Amino acid sequence: MSLEAEIRSLDRGRFRYFPVVPGRVEFAAELRKLLLAERPPIIAVELPGFLADPYQQALQRLPEMSVILYIPDVPDDDNPAVYVPVEPSDPFTEGLRTANELGSEVLFLEPDSADRPHLPDTYPDTYAVRRIGFDKYIEAYRVWPQTRNDDVTEHANAMAWKLQGADPSKNVLVVVSLNLLDPLLDAMESPQEPPRPHPKHFDVQLLNPHPECLAEITIEYPYLQERYEFSRLDIQEEDRLDRPKVQLALMREAEKKYEESTGEKLAHWQRRMIARYTRNLAHMSGDLVANVYDLAVAARSMVDDNYGWEVWQMANRYLAQHEHSDLETVRLSASEIWINTKRLRIRRRLPRPKQRLKPTGIKPRKREKTPGEWAKQTTGDAICSYPPEDLLIEEYGRFLKRKAKAMLSEERVRVEPFTTSLLDGIDLRETIRNWHQKKIYVRQADRLAGEVGAVVLIFDEDRDHHYQYLTTWLGEHQNESDMAFYSTFPFDNIVGPGIGRAEYGGLLMTLPPRRLFDVWSDDDYQFAESKPERLLMAALDYSVERFVVYVAARPPRSIFRSIAGHLNRKILYVPIGALSPTKVKRLRVVHVLDSYERRTEAKDYLW
Repeated sequence: MSLEAEIRSLDRGRFRYFPVVPGRVEFAAELRKLLLAERPPIIAVELPGFLADPYQQALQRLPEMSVILYIPDVPDDDNPAVYVPVEPSDPFTEGLRTANELGSEVLFLEPDSADRPHLPDTYPDTYAVRRIGFDKYIEAYRVWPQTRNDDVTEHANAMAWKLQGADPSKNVLVVVSLNLLDPLLDAMESPQEPPRPHPKHFDVQLLNPHPECLAEITIEYPYLQERYEFSRLDIQEEDRLDRPKVQLALMREAEKKYEESTGEKLAHWQRRMIARYTRNLAHMSGDLVANVYDLAVAARSMVDDNYGWEVWQMANRYLAQHEHSDLETVRLSASEIWINTKRLRIRRRLPRPKQRLKPTGIKPRKREKTPGEWAKQTTGDAICSYPPEDLLIEEYGRFLKRKAKAMLSEERVRVEPFTTSLLDGIDLRETIRNWHQKKIYVRQADRLAGEVGAVVLIFDEDRDHHYQYLTTWLGEHQNESDMAFYSTFPFDNIVGPGIGRAEYGGLLMTLPPRRLFDVWSDDDYQFAESKPERLLMAALDYSVERFVVYVAARPPRSIFRSIAGHLNRKILYVPIGALSPTKVKRLRVVHVLDSYERRTEAKDYLW
């Protein structure tokens, strides 16, 4: 269907109405396509007339953004100062900008009072325009009657009076907010009288917003607006404005910055968890696509504060904006522009020079006197672990066992209305949730029969075969687990004489100790298709308890449930995204020593 056919229902004689959602890029793109195709002689926009000159000045500065500040002669609580950002992706800005390119006459419709009636500005997610089309979006909104009062009617009458005074020999394209469309159409059905004169006068200023504050004060985040600016000359490049694709590009660029600043890399399960988390946040807000606040929250929650910071900074990137300008540069916050704002606190954790300063008297970490000195001292006759790391990983294994049991126990809880027995106690959450029923709910928890034996912790499934060091370790005493793991090769990264530093890809821990054969050469596990599956098969084989904990980005294949059932075992799956990212990152480091004697001096080289 052509664009003309889509909006035919909004034609009224020489007037063609184009309703928009203010500030949204989808409507700016649709408006520009229509204006370039139709080239109307008059373009009417829903803006107050006293802002005509500042808007023209702001248009000359584009693509650099501006802020219009207007202050009443007598400012008070009822008449505060007002900031109006002039954004490239705003449909009204696009209407004025394209009108200048086409040489069309511009008509400012709103009266000079600047007292726009307070109408609900809640709209369906504008991304739907790309999926269902412009016409269906407008129809879906107009089906439900909108709030209307005397102020709305008076405002619409004043705009209709301006329209009715336009040159009768020329066609007019009217760009109006969607929530004012129907009041304006009704007002145009009858002749209108001039609006009452307003004695208010405003001091109007044009300001240059600081580049670092754009994401807080604009409707669309700057990264998306930059993409729109690139696509204006060729508006058919739809992919540039597809929100999910733009967000994916943003997250990828932020990931590169994150790797450069921290040296850390995102795992594929973290990307998947971010996608799910942002989808859920969007649905909670009634949207189809997450906003930039949701992206930053998800990045901080699924990775860490450093990545959340990089996502926010990338979303705020707008290369056309400069700190120095002929205008006054101002730093504005979201609370100065909008109401009902949300605050996000991000604490970057990066090394600082002052933190690296140490008092005299503290021995510095030992360094090689000559390159390759420590490598020459590595014998390779034997390997052993570093005891403090053993204690840390053992404690975390116990934590995973408790967590998995708690998760399974919670799944076996049954909640029901109170009748004759309190069972295992009152369920306050369910009681409060159903308080309108005037019932008390009690809970019954079925006891978990059995204990947790082996634990498998998979940090990376190693699809690209990055972790080539395959090892099986036996516990040295009754409280230390046997362990099989795959990691990077430790002696490729030597941090001390006979001391190598590696990164776990995945590991298996099982008690009691000194029972584990070499998992990696055992022919019984040839069925496994990957390193995580081999560890899981060994865990099911060696576990002396019924339950086996499997922590990974995704659950094992369904056939492993059958294998576990034949062995009278049960797999307790824990998503790795449910664990603390900071703790998981610390656990991934392992040091391998080439003899027991190295343990006494290892503390001088490890960090």
